[in-house]
Formats: sequence, structure tokens, C-alpha cells
Amino acid sequence: MSDLFWILISAMVVNNFTLALFLGLCPFMGVSGRVATALRMGGANIFVLVLTAIAAWFLNRFILVDAPYLRIISFIVVIASLVQLVEMVVKKFSPTLFRELGIFLPLMTTNCAILGFAIFQTNRGYGLVQGLFFAIGAGLGLTLALVLMASIREQTELAIVPNLARGLGVVLIIAGTLSLAFMGFAGLFTS
Repeated sequence: MSDLFWILISAMVVNNFTLALFLGLCPFMGVSGRVATALRMGGANIFVLVLTAIAAWFLNRFILVDAPYLRIISFIVVIASLVQLVEMVVKKFSPTLFRELGIFLPLMTTNCAILGFAIFQTNRGYGLVQGLFFAIGAGLGLTLALVLMASIREQTELAIVPNLARGLGVVLIIAGTLSLAFMGFAGLFTS
């Protein structure tokens, strides 16, 4: 049980996909303007990551045993299908959220964090339960990064920012500072 806990913490904090591994930067920069939107995007990411963990385990265990060269293309097809499913569900049950997330929801299909997750899970040889803990940890880490960025960006709207750093400049400064803070956790745990 402690191994599962360390997999979760490592994926969430130490090896945070966005702030330590620099994966999933598109939604990190695009959807992190408001905390509420960041939380919802984080929830969608967690959902897709959990489904990806199950699908990657199933593909590796039963289908791609003798065809590992088809692994990446299989992951891409499965992830694209899962994201389409999430997009249809969000559009049906929360049209407001669908409009808020805009283009970033379908862009989860090409989100390198999702594909990177499936590859990392496979390369680490995680079973189903380990993969689920890894997915939840990675999703919580992405959500944490999104919420931290969104909360700081909301605060900078009230601050006096020099003209040179307004807009994307301050976003990149915040992202770099958050990344440096999370890199301080490097080496604490291994998974």
C-alpha cells in the first residue's frame, strides 16, 4: 500500500507533468485564467487520465503483447476517442463549461501529458492498480498546476505590472517560478 501512496505523491508533486516534466503546457497556459475553469479542466484531465490508464493497461496486457511497435498509434487512437467522449459529455451536461474550455477541451487529444502518461505507465511496467494511482496522481498534479497558475494570474490582475511584462510575459514569469519551486522536490521520491 505504501508503494501506491508514493506513486501517487511522486506523480502529483515530484514528477509533476506540467511543472517538472513540461508536458501539457497548452492547457496550462490557455485555461489557467480563472480558478473555476482550471478546476474543471483538471477534472476533465483526471477523468481522461484514469480512462487512459485502464485502456493502456488493457492494450498492453491483451492486445499489443506481440506488437509493441503499434503501441504509440494505439494510444493515440484510444486517447482521441476518450477525449471525444469527454467532449460530448461536457457539451451535453454543462454547455457553459464547454464554452469556457473552448478549443482546449478537444486539444486534450493532442495533449502530450496524456500520451506521455500512457508511455510512462507502459515503460514503468505498472499494473492496473498502480496505473490508476499513477493516473490520479498525474491528474491531481495537472490540476494543482492549473489552479496555482490561475490563482496567481487572478491576483496579478489587481497588481501593478510593468507594461513590458503584461500579458504573456507575466504568465511565463509565473510559470517559470512555479516550475523552479516544483523542481526543488526532485529526487525526494522515485517511482
